[in-house]
Amino acid sequence: MTKSATPALQVKDLGLRIGGATILEQVDLEIEKGAFIGVIGPNGAGKTTLFNVVSGISRPTSGTVHLDGRDITGMSVHRRARAGLGRTFQTSSLFPQLTLRENVRIASQVALGGSLSPWRFPRPGDAATRAAEEHLAEVGLGDRLDLLAGGLSHGDKRKLEIAVLRATDAHVVLLDEPMAGVGSGDVGALSETIREVHREQGSTVLMVEHHMEVLLGLVDKVAVMYFGTIIAFDTPEAVMADARVQSAYLGSTA
Repeated sequence: MTKSATPALQVKDLGLRIGGATILEQVDLEIEKGAFIGVIGPNGAGKTTLFNVVSGISRPTSGTVHLDGRDITGMSVHRRARAGLGRTFQTSSLFPQLTLRENVRIASQVALGGSLSPWRFPRPGDAATRAAEEHLAEVGLGDRLDLLAGGLSHGDKRKLEIAVLRATDAHVVLLDEPMAGVGSGDVGALSETIREVHREQGSTVLMVEHHMEVLLGLVDKVAVMYFGTIIAFDTPEAVMADARVQSAYLGSTA
């Protein structure tokens, strides 16, 4: 991978205090364009909070967030999405009463400059609908376009969420525990879908995941969080051999 002069994502001296509690402290992370980064750590280490700050759901009390060299620290969630930052959550954020095609088409029509409303249905075969069908095919759901999203298994809901992200044209993607709630029989297929989408799209991916064997098989590097800060950031092999990382996990109840 050729290193770009401008990181895809950079957080610098990031901190978050709520009341008297320190949730994040002096978090520094620089991610090259096209990289696949895993974020791990014991429960309560600050992983999802970091994603919340980067995506704009929470505002930091110190530090900055840069996307492609642009300071987005004060931007809203919507403006960050427009700038190319995408996010999935631990729990599904789909429209369960809409079909797979309609869920992805909403994201497609917004990316094409249209409305976010799910009720403004376009003509069959318009650009947003064609894009939605293509993205669903990419994640292996092209044969279930008219199925209601609420009828999908957990694994297929995660695939649908990835198709929605694809439709937004996000080039920096935060995946927050994509395997959460997914049956063991679906983990391998979902992992391969994530791998193929990353490879084909060339996006920059940060993924929080407790299925360690899945994460280590996908990522280029691993960032380890412990008590709200990053204690290691290196290749999977180097991180797993790091005495600080071993101590953090052995000393946790996660």
